[in-house]
Amino acid sequence: MNKTFALALALAAATGAAHAEDTLKKIKDSGSVTMGVRESSGALSYTLGDGKYVGYHVEICQHVLADVQKQLGLAKLEIKYQPVTSQNRIPLVQNGTVDIECGSTTNNLTRQKDVAFAVTTFVEEVRIAVKANSGITSIGQLNGKNVATTTGTTSVQTLRKHERATGVDFKEVFGKDHADSFLLLESGRADAFVMDGAILAGNIAKSKSPADYKLVGEVLSVEPIAIMMRKDDPAFKKAVDDSIKAMMKSGEIAKTWHKWFEQPIPPANTKVGMPPNDNTKAAWANPNDKPMEDYAKK
Repeated sequence: MNKTFALALALAAATGAAHAEDTLKKIKDSGSVTMGVRESSGALSYTLGDGKYVGYHVEICQHVLADVQKQLGLAKLEIKYQPVTSQNRIPLVQNGTVDIECGSTTNNLTRQKDVAFAVTTFVEEVRIAVKANSGITSIGQLNGKNVATTTGTTSVQTLRKHERATGVDFKEVFGKDHADSFLLLESGRADAFVMDGAILAGNIAKSKSPADYKLVGEVLSVEPIAIMMRKDDPAFKKAVDDSIKAMMKSGEIAKTWHKWFEQPIPPANTKVGMPPNDNTKAAWANPNDKPMEDYAKK
């Protein structure tokens, strides 16, 4: 290797390291932090309008940021809320627009190349939502049907890969966000909506007539959902993880779950009615940031 090339390599490595943002320093210097939130990710993260965002992951992140504020000795910390979509959430974390993303993002190996994930706070099961009177009860019955999915999500790829989907030919129709995808089902432009169970349950709970819909069929995949941050910032990841682990240990996270998934929630005061599944409870008992691929291993 010639000297010039070696120098160029060393320089590139140094620039890369410098580019990895020190989020704690950025927060301390600015006295503010930007939280990425979703507008319609079920009870995980959604808007009440007027720039107000709430939900299970939003509340966990607010708790985490209160701990970060204490750690940094800041008298006050301004939280800016930045709505993100399935398509732009990763780029906005990477380019520094968003410091911590508190939505409904699956932790998988591909995404781990671009971003970091906190310890898993929820293990999702991807399901199919249909109209209760549709007669659809399984993947096989989606042949020739329109299936709604949200642009930038992994759910339909998961459906296509499912062994029971072999030979099933359906057409994808895309919603720009989860509310839009649910509208495709509601209006009859789609026969089914494939998505994380919590998002489906949340959208059903908020619909005009929740009894008109049901979750059917096989669990398509098991996906760890986690709070997302920039990659290569171990100090910030540790601060986030430590805060979440303390919530798991104290039982605070189970209480937060109960509040958002098992009690009536705004704006309509309806209940999602979803107790934590066994995989979620296991993730609370043994905190880890394993990707989705580890769950697929039988």
